[in-house]
Amino acid sequence: MAAERGVFTLGHSPDPDDAFMFYAMAENKIDLRGYQFEHRLEDIQTLNERALRGELHISAISMHAYAYVSDKYALLPCGASMGDGYGPILVRKTPKTNAQIPNPYQHVDLRESLRGCAIAVPGRMTSAFLALQLYLGDFKHIVVPFDRIFEAVKNGRADAGLIIHEGQLTYARSGFQKVIDLGEWWKRETGLPLPLGGNVLRKDIPHAVQHDLLEIIRESIEFGLAHRDEAVRHSLPYARDMDAHLAGKFIGMYVNEFTRDYGETGRAAIRRFLGDAQRGGYFDTSVEVEFVK
Repeated sequence: MAAERGVFTLGHSPDPDDAFMFYAMAENKIDLRGYQFEHRLEDIQTLNERALRGELHISAISMHAYAYVSDKYALLPCGASMGDGYGPILVRKTPKTNAQIPNPYQHVDLRESLRGCAIAVPGRMTSAFLALQLYLGDFKHIVVPFDRIFEAVKNGRADAGLIIHEGQLTYARSGFQKVIDLGEWWKRETGLPLPLGGNVLRKDIPHAVQHDLLEIIRESIEFGLAHRDEAVRHSLPYARDMDAHLAGKFIGMYVNEFTRDYGETGRAAIRRFLGDAQRGGYFDTSVEVEFVK
C-alpha cells in the first residue's frame, strides 16, 4: 500500500479547528516541497472507520480509534486536540419537576441516575464515548450523528446527549443544560488534559517521506498560529452556528500548545487514557503509542 511519491490523501473533519490547522496547506501558504495533498473532509466517525481500513495516508482520528489502528498508523507529534480542563459535555433538556437526572453537582447520585438513561453518542470510536465509558461504566446509548444529538434529546429519543465540536459552546442557547464536562472530570481525576483527537500517518510510507510530511504539517500549524486572524477567517465557513468570535474561541480551545507538540504531558495523557480504557476492558488489544520521528 505504499503511496505514490508526491500525492497523499489527507483526511480531516469539516470543523474550524481542523480547517485552521490545515489552512496553510490548503491555500499553499507554505512550501509543500513538491508534494500534493487531496483534502478529504469527513466527520470524525467516518474518518475513524476509514482508518480501520487504512484508506488514507494522513488522517485526523479520535484518540480512542487509535487503539484499533496502531498497527497501520503512527501518531504525528503535532496536531493534537486536547481539552485541558474542558471537553465533551453531557447535556439534557432544561429539567422539569422530578426529572430523571439529578442536579449535576450531586455527584453521589449522578452516575447511578445516568445509567438508567438512554444517552445519544456521536460514535462508538469517538474519544468522547470512551471518556463517558471511563466515567460511567456500561450505559445505554444510541449512536446519532454529532450534529443531530440535540434533536435526539429534544424529541425524546434520548434522555441525554454527549456533545462534541461546536455544541460545547452552543448548548445553552439551544435550550440544554450541562450535566457534566468530561474534560473537567478527567482533569480533576488525573491532573492531565483529555486527549480527544490527533493526526496519524500510515506506517508504510518511507521514513524520509514521513519526515517531510511531518514537517509540512508542523509548519502549517505554526503558520496558522502566527497568522491567526486570516486562519480564523478561512475557518469560518466550517463554523456551524458560530460567529467569528465564537469560532475563534473554539479554535483557541483545541489549537494550543499541545497542538504544536504533545510534549511529555500530552504523551502521558494518551498513555493514561488508553491504559485506563484497556484495564477497564473497553478494548482487548495492548496499545503501543508510537509517534512519527
